Amino acid sequence: MTGKVTLVGAGPGDPGLLTVKGRRALEQADVVVYDRLVGPAVRALIPDSAKAIDVGKEASRHLIPQDQINEILLREAREGHNVVRLKGGDPFVFGRGGEELEALARGGIAFEVVPGVTSAIAAAAYGGIPVTHREHSSSFHIITGRARRGMDPNINYKALVEGGGTLVFLMSVSAAPKIVQGLSDAGMPFDTPAAMVENGTLPTQRRCDASLGTLLEKAGEMAIRSPALLIVGEVCALGPLLCWFDRLPLHGKRILVTRPKNRAGTLSDRLRDLGADVWEFPCIETVPIEPCLPMEAALRDVGRYAWLAFTSPTGVEIFWKCLRGMGKDARALNGVRLAAIGSATAKALEHCGLSADLVPEIYDAAHLGAALAERSDGKVLLLRAEEGSAALTEQLERKKIAFDDIHIYRTRCGGPQADELKNALAERRLDYVTFTSASTVKGFIAAAGPGASGITGLCIGEQTAAEAKKHQIPVKIAKHATIDALVELAAELSRQEE
Repeated sequence: MTGKVTLVGAGPGDPGLLTVKGRRALEQADVVVYDRLVGPAVRALIPDSAKAIDVGKEASRHLIPQDQINEILLREAREGHNVVRLKGGDPFVFGRGGEELEALARGGIAFEVVPGVTSAIAAAAYGGIPVTHREHSSSFHIITGRARRGMDPNINYKALVEGGGTLVFLMSVSAAPKIVQGLSDAGMPFDTPAAMVENGTLPTQRRCDASLGTLLEKAGEMAIRSPALLIVGEVCALGPLLCWFDRLPLHGKRILVTRPKNRAGTLSDRLRDLGADVWEFPCIETVPIEPCLPMEAALRDVGRYAWLAFTSPTGVEIFWKCLRGMGKDARALNGVRLAAIGSATAKALEHCGLSADLVPEIYDAAHLGAALAERSDGKVLLLRAEEGSAALTEQLERKKIAFDDIHIYRTRCGGPQADELKNALAERRLDYVTFTSASTVKGFIAAAGPGASGITGLCIGEQTAAEAKKHQIPVKIAKHATIDALVELAAELSRQEE
């Protein structure tokens, strides 16, 4: 059976600008064929089960020629795969999307198009430059600065100058001298406001403010590199006033997130919302212990426990899957009270239609154990990681509370990009690393090696910080053991450095 190709615009780089339909197409893909301009945060959304094919092209060299890209799409679809062709920006705005669809149409392959947010508008907006403005510009024009190899773009500069709107040149870094010369020769004044926006919508974004006459000099001083927009028009003068993105508290900060891949999303998204350049480096992986006969035995007679306690959302998910697999639901827990180590674990219970009866004021194992020891009038069932903190059980033992401590998952340490991490630490390309548990610290140490102590660790709680201190990592601790407090800690440290 022949497959299908979905041409998806990935937007300009910020993963938040990928459309809902585009993300859904990615999640359903068997094969993803992507370009260089697809940002790393968007590439991270490619399912592990999908085959990812990099056909990235750069201004000076083509990794894979266009005709070969067309052949890849045809081949994968003919093999029956659901193929997503992921292109930066919008695939029909100088993205050769039309050429690829023509090849698919001639080959008899079904296809669909999911438009994307073009960098021509988004990168300008993130740079504080509205492409239209009632007092400055009633139109805008998108022009490519690049043509076929060995040819100059066929640009009617005279018509552009006479049109009087905002001019946005894509793929324009190497062509900037010819663009400036062409506009000048067509009569555009040297004092016309102009700008270049590099890496638009990404945390590494930079904006060069100038006039037409000074643009080349200033861009050279800043070493502006591709990808970048070149914008010319009165609206460029608004950039310094409206540059909201540059003012975000974590703009320019590169932060390593060590949580497991399936848990990184909330923290990463919150940091990105504040302008951080987030590098997701899952230093640990949670693996269910299957089959888990002790858990199954405990749940068959769960009514003999007074309390059921969880120390992570992962534990809740594994427990619930097991319970449902046994043909049971929440009614099986009638009379059993539930304890959660923190708010995230309590929310995981809510997703199962359950409410936590106990959440300690301080979200760590010691305080959960102390709260259970104080309130329990019967046996406690602990469903948690194999490497769970002894502080929990020590509190129960001290008060002679009976309990069963059942390990339902284990964590694996390390990371697939250890060499890249070591280089980044050695070159001091990271500002902070976040730790949400002692196990993430251990995983980071396993991957980073001796260079781990050269970066400040942002820790969610005292126990996590204690593990980091064992390895000489300088730490800062969030006011509360929550993701929100951890993000606020990063923002506060950044403000102090200004």
